[in-house]
Amino acid sequence: MESRCENSVLGHGDLRSRGSKHNMTEQDALLDEFESNGKAAKDTQASMPVKSTSNFTLILLIVMVALTWGIAATAYFGIVDYKAVMGWKEMGPVETRSSKAVPDSDPENPPQAKENEKPGLNKEKAKEPISHDSVKEPDKKKVEPIEKETEKKTQENKKEKVKKKPNPFTSKEDKPILNELKSGDKLLKKGKAKEAELHFRKLIKSNPSSPRARFGLAEALNALSQQLKSNSVLQECIKAYGEVVQIPGCPQALKKQSLLTKSDRETFLGQLSSSLKTLAVLAREMPNDVEVLNKLGVGYLMINKNSKAKQIYETVLQIDPDNGFALTHLGFIVKNEGDWVKGADLLGRGVGSLAEGTQSGKFYFHLGDALHRTNRTKEAEEVYARGAEKGLFRSKYQRSLYNVDRLQSRPFWTPKEAGASEYVRKLEQNWKMIRDEALKVMDVEKGLFLEEEEGLKNTGNWRQFTLFAKGEKTAECNRVPKTCALIDKMPNAKGCRRGQIKYSVMMPGTHVWPHTGPTNCRLRMHLGLVIPKTGDGARLRCADEYRTWEEGKVLIFDDSYEHEVWQNAESFRLILIVDVWHPDITDHEKRTLSAI
Repeated sequence: MESRCENSVLGHGDLRSRGSKHNMTEQDALLDEFESNGKAAKDTQASMPVKSTSNFTLILLIVMVALTWGIAATAYFGIVDYKAVMGWKEMGPVETRSSKAVPDSDPENPPQAKENEKPGLNKEKAKEPISHDSVKEPDKKKVEPIEKETEKKTQENKKEKVKKKPNPFTSKEDKPILNELKSGDKLLKKGKAKEAELHFRKLIKSNPSSPRARFGLAEALNALSQQLKSNSVLQECIKAYGEVVQIPGCPQALKKQSLLTKSDRETFLGQLSSSLKTLAVLAREMPNDVEVLNKLGVGYLMINKNSKAKQIYETVLQIDPDNGFALTHLGFIVKNEGDWVKGADLLGRGVGSLAEGTQSGKFYFHLGDALHRTNRTKEAEEVYARGAEKGLFRSKYQRSLYNVDRLQSRPFWTPKEAGASEYVRKLEQNWKMIRDEALKVMDVEKGLFLEEEEGLKNTGNWRQFTLFAKGEKTAECNRVPKTCALIDKMPNAKGCRRGQIKYSVMMPGTHVWPHTGPTNCRLRMHLGLVIPKTGDGARLRCADEYRTWEEGKVLIFDDSYEHEVWQNAESFRLILIVDVWHPDITDHEKRTLSAI
C-alpha cells in the first residue's frame, strides 16, 4: 500500500491510500493495517471485531507514542514521515532547517499567487517535500548576473558605434560601389595584382569620380610593378597616385596616404627631387601633421640640405616637444655641425623614446660618438653595448652599418688569412718607389694633399691624397704613375667598390677619434713609408689591441672595428692605405654590392 503523509502546522495531515475511501480517518487506517497482519481485510465500512480491552489499550498506547514522537520531531526537524516511523515504507530524505529543498523555478521570476487564488488551493503541490535528488540545476543562462548582462550590452553598443563610424578613406562618391571596391581589395590581398588592375580600371570607367577606385588602381599597379620588377609599371603607379588627389572630394586621409606612397615610390626610383616636391605639397596642406613633416625632413637630408631639414625638425618639436623621431634626426644634424653636447642630449632623448624610426644603428653610432667627444667615455661604451644587444652592431667594437653577415671577423689579420700574400709581397718589394712618388707630390703649398673630410680628427693635421675610390681610378694617378701601375695588377684592390687607395700623412700632435669604417666587406692594408721613431711615436689601436707601423712593412686590420690613432712623434708619418675585398666575399657580391 503506497501512502503519502503531508504535515500540517501540528504535524498531522491527509492520509490517502489506494483502495480506501477519502473520508477514512487516520486512526481507522492504522487499526486496519495492524489488523491486516493477522487477518484478511474486511469491508472498511463494517464494524470492527471486538477485541479485548488490553489489546485495544495497547494499540492506543502505540498510536499515542507515535503521535507524540511525531509532534516532537516536527518541531525539531520540520517534517516527519509517520509511515516510515511505523515501518510501512523506507524513510525518505528529511528536510531540515539547514538543508531546505530548492524549488525548481526561475530565481529572477519567482511564482506569484494569482489575485483570485484562495489559500489552500494546490496546497498539496505547494507543500510537497522534495528530495535533494529531485532538485534541478538552475539554468545558468537565467541566473547570469545583471552586471555581466549590462557589460555585454555595453560592449555590443560599442561595437555598433565602431561599425557606424565612417571610413576616413571613403567619399560619398565611393559609397554606391563599396562592394565592388572591396572585391578589388580582396584580389590585391590574394596577390592577384593583374586581375585587381583590370577590376579597378573597369570601375573607373563607370565611376570616374570615385577616389578609392583610382587609389585601388594605383595600389594594383604598385603590386604589379614589384611582381614584374618593372620600372615602367612603377611610373604608371606613381602617376595614378598623383591622380587620386586631383579628384574633387578626395578625403584627406586618402590624399595623405596617396602622396606618402607616391613619394616613397619616387625615392625608390632615385627621383629624390620629385619625392621632395610631393612631400612639400602634402606639408602645405597639412602643416601640423608631424608624420608628414618628419618625412619631409628626411627628404631634405637625402639631398644633403641639412639646414632645411633642421628647420623642419625644429618645427615638429614646437608642435610635439617629445617627438622621438624629430629628436634623433635633429640631434644627428646638430652633432654633425659640431655641437656635440646638444647633439648628445637630443640623440639621447630621441633614442631613449624607443619611438618608431629611432632604433637605428646610425643613431646609436652617432650618440656614442658624441658622448666620446664630450669625454663621457663610459656612457659611450654603454650605448655601443646596448646597440650590440639590440643587434644593431655586430659587437660593441665592430659597428659598421653596411655588412654581409656571414663574413668572419677579427681586428688584425695576417697576409695569408686575408688572402693577400701576393699583394703584400709586391707592396713591400716596391715600398721605396711608392714612397718617393708620394714625397714628390706632398707639397702642402700646392694643396694636393687634402684635409680629411669626415670630421674624425680631434687635434693636429691629417691630410690625404686619393688614387682610387669606389673601384675607380682618379686623375691623381697621373702624378704617381708607377704606384698606380702596380695597383692595377691587384684586382681585389683597384676593383674594391667599397674601399679606397690613398696616401695618408699625419703631422705631430694629431689624435684621431675612435671611429669605425662603414662596412665589413673590406680589409685595410697600411704600408709604412715614413715612420718616425722620435718622441712618443705613432700607434694604432683596433678594438683592444695596439700596433705600430714599420717602414717597408704591411699591417692589415679590419677597419669595421673601432680604431683610434695617436701621432706624438717629432715629425710626420706617411703611409699608403690599400683597401681589398674581404676574402669571403664572392665574385657575384663584388659585382653587385653597392659602392661606398
